Amino acid sequence: MSVLVNKDSKIIVQGFTGSEGTFHAGQMIEYGTNVVGGVTPGKGGQKHLDKPVFNTVEDAVKETGADVSIIFVPPAFAADAIMEAANAGIKVIITITEGIPVADMIKATDYIKDKDCRLVGPNCPGVITPEEAKVGIMPGFVFKKGKVGIVSKSGTLTYEAADQVVKQGLGITTAIGIGGDPIIGTTTKEAVELLMNDDETECIVMIGEIGGQLEADAAKWIKENGNRKPVVGFIAGETAPKGRTMGHAGAIVGGSDDTAEAKKAIMRECGINVVDSPAEIGKKVKEVMG
Repeated sequence: MSVLVNKDSKIIVQGFTGSEGTFHAGQMIEYGTNVVGGVTPGKGGQKHLDKPVFNTVEDAVKETGADVSIIFVPPAFAADAIMEAANAGIKVIITITEGIPVADMIKATDYIKDKDCRLVGPNCPGVITPEEAKVGIMPGFVFKKGKVGIVSKSGTLTYEAADQVVKQGLGITTAIGIGGDPIIGTTTKEAVELLMNDDETECIVMIGEIGGQLEADAAKWIKENGNRKPVVGFIAGETAPKGRTMGHAGAIVGGSDDTAEAKKAIMRECGINVVDSPAEIGKKVKEVMG
């Protein structure tokens, strides 16, 4: 069992022949991910990285049976790419693109909400189930298979947490980078819920940051559902000044509830093992897993 992606996932790449799509699809294929083709309008019928190129997602799904898509389409066209994937029956849509206009994302999330699919991202590093499928831009070599699930708004902290967990002699079931934009398809709570319901995951690392309510919502859900598995938490942005966006579009302190301190307090109240430095994540995971 894993969540979202595994060795049986059939993956297409939207924005396949562009520079980002080409580079990362190459890395994914090298990792052993089952990439079955890609989409670049106007280039259908060509081969790229030894895989077929299609004009539309619909064509790609028809020909390959693809059920997962990863999107490297430029910001102006990315929301359209999300809607196209949902419309073609793709089940998991992983959007890497950063800088998609908020108005576009409002339209896209509204469009896909009654479709049978899950959006991850945008502005995220993707999802990896180690030794099975890497659908994203994360460095694959950092991740080893194991029993710890990771949910993170930050890309680099995802890799850092995975590296520490592996150095403690443990490993990862699935790591989900949910993205740093104000509007994202899969919230912290939803990602945590997927891992809570996954038989192989025994411990969850939840990494958040200043801004928004996602971590507080997840913490409350964890408590209401009886803290079934130990959760280790970290919130980035302790020293961030109020009212300034810190890197991610969604990382901005608006009020007293979305500071790092406030979020950590809520998480602790809900029974989460909160660490104050990302350097302590691995040690804490080892400790709570006994």
